[in-house]
Amino acid sequence: MKNDKWESFPVVNGRVGEGVRFERIRRITGYLVGTVERFNDAKRAEVRDRVKHARVA
Repeated sequence: MKNDKWESFPVVNGRVGEGVRFERIRRITGYLVGTVERFNDAKRAEVRDRVKHARVA
């Protein structure tokens, strides 16, 4: 049986999806956004001042 779910994705050098461009989507202040260019000054300040949580091993 052939697996049809991958047929719409490009295969390059045996890798599915290789070369597919995507935009980073982040959840910022309750909104799903790619960039903050449309945010007003208050929202941009909120993004700038937020605490970044990172796990360092």
